[in-house]
Amino acid sequence: MNNDLNINNVDTLGALLAQIADLTKQADAIKDSIKDNASKGGAKVVEGALFKATYIESNRSVFDKDAFIKVHGAEAYARFTKVSAVFSVKVTSK
Repeated sequence: MNNDLNINNVDTLGALLAQIADLTKQADAIKDSIKDNASKGGAKVVEGALFKATYIESNRSVFDKDAFIKVHGAEAYARFTKVSAVFSVKVTSK
């Protein structure tokens, strides 16, 4: 792949990621509005012409790594820690 094509692809990627960020912000604001309304006694299901949004409440269980290490030690935590190689592309504006 030649360098000019790479430059064009990077600029396209950056523009797409910026659009995705804007769209995600808009979607999150709409979801927050639905959650706020439903948690205050409003509709739990909101239907549009094409889509339906359903408000769902649930409990989440999270592992507290710091508390585990405090009780059992870092060595015990390290014995059960899996390390994997991760490859990524970071895009920033110039």
